[in-house]
Amino acid sequence: MEALQLGLPAIVVIILVALAFDFINGLHDAANSIATVVSTRVLSPKLAVLWAAFFNFIAFLFFGLHVATTIGTGLVDPLVMDPAVILAALIGAIGWNLITWWLGLPSSSSHALVGGIAGAGIAKAGFGAIIASGFTKTAVAIVLSPGIGLLLALLLMLVLSWALRRAAPFTVDRQFRHWQLVSAALYSLGHGGNDAQKTMGIIAVLLFSQGMLGDSFHVPFWVIIACQIAMGLGTMMGGWRIVRTMGSRITDLKPYQGFCAETAGAITLFGATWLGIPVSTTHTITGAIVGVGSARRTSAVRWGLAGRIVWAWVLTIPASGIVAWLSYMVVAGVLRP
Repeated sequence: MEALQLGLPAIVVIILVALAFDFINGLHDAANSIATVVSTRVLSPKLAVLWAAFFNFIAFLFFGLHVATTIGTGLVDPLVMDPAVILAALIGAIGWNLITWWLGLPSSSSHALVGGIAGAGIAKAGFGAIIASGFTKTAVAIVLSPGIGLLLALLLMLVLSWALRRAAPFTVDRQFRHWQLVSAALYSLGHGGNDAQKTMGIIAVLLFSQGMLGDSFHVPFWVIIACQIAMGLGTMMGGWRIVRTMGSRITDLKPYQGFCAETAGAITLFGATWLGIPVSTTHTITGAIVGVGSARRTSAVRWGLAGRIVWAWVLTIPASGIVAWLSYMVVAGVLRP
């Protein structure tokens, strides 16, 4: 299949679209990092987004680029990943993100991008373009990430409840208002480390497809910085519709419960990032919040809302894939001579 080569202006435009996705990712997923500290009133909304944005930005100092490699070369055959496929994938992911943001549903930006890549890749080269191992790893993460977050949060809740059983509630609340700053920072690091790398992988594979990276795939430093800045700025813009859903409508949280949810989520994200798995930060923190709520009693969780969120998760990959498939038909016609 003949490779699609574009001029520099067109490549710059696609890079800007990718950074726009990264910005929207930060906007959309800001709730993941700050919902619990806002709902427990540990930080005001403005301070919370600044706190999360800072740790989102510095995440590249702590993690390798395994997730970027998975996104760039591990889901669809790199020979298929030309500018038309990449642009259509971004359109599919951005479209679904904006729809779910407007509805206030914490769907996964990660899986929207994965679905977009799959849909655009299939539109160009059929199902043979899909790399089964990469999609299997992502599919397993869809199931495991909320489950691991839930179990870790439940375990932390049980341990802390036993350890603090003789402490006065006021003392526990005061102490964990400080500790929750640490857990929110760790979660924001995990979010920035995992999610920003997805856009890094998209931009890097675009440059690779145009022969701008030489013979080997890698992520240039300027791409790393640009993606971290875009995500940090998006986080600073907030995402208040989803903050309300995540922070108070699933279950009511106290500072020590917010600490448990964020710490469990951070542990899950750190492990996934080191393994190169593009896991959903949304899935992870939602599972952790449900785990915290169910540690008190199952009726503390608003299961009807949780069910709506699960449906949003289930629909994300196929919905963004369909949008990307349709977008490819238009984009390829415009970009190809």
